[in-house]
Amino acid sequence: MGEKRWCFKYSRWGAALALTFLLTVAAHAQGGPPFRTDDPETPGNRHWEINFGWIGDRNPATGAYQVPDFDINYGLGDRIQLKYEIPTAIEETRPQPATATAPAVPGQVIGGLGESLLGTKWRFYEHHPNDPWVTNRFGTGLKAAFGHRPDKIEPAAASGDTPGEEDSSESLVNFSVSTYPQLFLNNPTRAVQRGLVASGPTFFLPLEINGRVGPIRLLGEVGYNFGNHSVPQSWGRGFMVGHEFSDRTEAYLELYDVQDANRIPPGRGVGQFATGYPKQREATLGLGGRQALNEAKTLNLLLMGGRSFQAISASNGQPSWIAYVGMQVLLGPKEPVRPKVEQKLPDESKP
Repeated sequence: MGEKRWCFKYSRWGAALALTFLLTVAAHAQGGPPFRTDDPETPGNRHWEINFGWIGDRNPATGAYQVPDFDINYGLGDRIQLKYEIPTAIEETRPQPATATAPAVPGQVIGGLGESLLGTKWRFYEHHPNDPWVTNRFGTGLKAAFGHRPDKIEPAAASGDTPGEEDSSESLVNFSVSTYPQLFLNNPTRAVQRGLVASGPTFFLPLEINGRVGPIRLLGEVGYNFGNHSVPQSWGRGFMVGHEFSDRTEAYLELYDVQDANRIPPGRGVGQFATGYPKQREATLGLGGRQALNEAKTLNLLLMGGRSFQAISASNGQPSWIAYVGMQVLLGPKEPVRPKVEQKLPDESKP
């Protein structure tokens, strides 16, 4: 549900790191906050997912921070998620001494309202163990959003028969695929002119895949950011592997890579988003997880830290460190508990 832009020097990746936290009562999460990679999970019908994150991305020359980032998500049916996100952004330029080829760079810090992010996630395919791979696996989940889901579960559904589109339990999904179109828009402030954010709009179109192999959860995401006249187009690719130690604790290792696909001519950007520089790349390795803080699992602690796994210098933009520290609040109606179907044994006392 739930991501934002992680910055690297001279150009900002317009790909949405939709920092959408995906831990619900009915389903375990994988991607989303505090990670850069997202996954196909959604909050659940009529459920709210609100994340407050303190995010940092710093290298020897620059730094980008969201303090905090407000990430609001709503589940429209069982397979669709609506998202709005806006950060309080800070951009730091660290002072650099003069060299034989470049003058000294003075340090500065600017802050203000960042970009608005609008997104819609759709998990268009999901598979349940022992079910067909095609039949009843595609859908929108919107019947639950615009209709009434009865509290009473029919015995056929509770006994393990193939679930329909609307009575699928997220906890039973062992493979799913989604798409998550996201649009970044500049707010009516002077943030672009001041060099706080890149010129918008930009559009990110990713594909997420999630699966389970025994106790291990695997997640992959690949997407393309459609830039504009002053923001490069770029590829974003992520992979995560982890384990859910309980319904309250989970940890994951994440490999993420974002790379410019083209170069913008000089003179079209401001500050860290000035154009005319070579293509930039940011490749990171991070470790993080989630911990529920209350019995109902509606208040959760989000933590992640990492750094570039390539050489780090003031000229290549690879981060010395990245970090996410946040809290997540879950709101919404309680899901009805499915009754257990007891098998009646024959009465041996009767002839």
